[in-house]
Amino acid sequence: MQFTSEQRFDDGVLEREFTLGEIPGILWTPGSASASAPAPLILVGHPGGLRQIYPRLVARARHSAAEGFAAATIELPGSGDRPRSAAAEQARADLRRALAAGEPVDDEIVDRLILPLVDKAVPEWRATLDALLALPEIGGPVGYSGGVISIGIRLAVVEPRISAALLFAGSFVPRTMFEEARQITIPLQVLLQWDDEGNDRQLALDLFDAFGSKEKTLHANMGGHTGVPQFEGDEGKRFFARHLK
Repeated sequence: MQFTSEQRFDDGVLEREFTLGEIPGILWTPGSASASAPAPLILVGHPGGLRQIYPRLVARARHSAAEGFAAATIELPGSGDRPRSAAAEQARADLRRALAAGEPVDDEIVDRLILPLVDKAVPEWRATLDALLALPEIGGPVGYSGGVISIGIRLAVVEPRISAALLFAGSFVPRTMFEEARQITIPLQVLLQWDDEGNDRQLALDLFDAFGSKEKTLHANMGGHTGVPQFEGDEGKRFFARHLK
């Protein structure tokens, strides 16, 4: 892991951009007042390029750092400045075409778009986690927060260092991911926007039902994809405080 830039915010949070091989990422660590011991870590998931959604990422990260958590994110394969996949671009175009026409989204399109992304992104997240936990300022336990929800599902299944996950039900999910969802045992909190224009509500509810965790909570709020109520940030803090501290 190589740090390429850093800045410190007024609240003391230190933001450092890094690269891990070809993977760009950002790490936020709490100010000195709350960093007397290695901080627990939250992996911040998201659906796009880092620059595109940086304002939302940094807000979430600083919110977490205020509670003493370190937070880190990486750029997904095929996003931002990373090389594009012709197959993924075609699947994305087919998805947009179906949505624009008001047609049901075929499972085959979702599989072509999501499954290769999960297969590539999850090993990158695990390599990043290796590097982050080697830093003296970061310890365990580890949580995952955000989307793409299929990436969070796979990580929760294969990565034993993740102790709890807050998943955003705002992306398409291949049917084959349901079997992996049944294998999850860690505590889960799932956030669902009831009127999310790009999300299959019933599929999201069926997926929640499939999760194997004994402790799982669904937070469903009215509104579209970007209308998540502010208080959900506080709910997320309380969830991770219970399971990561």
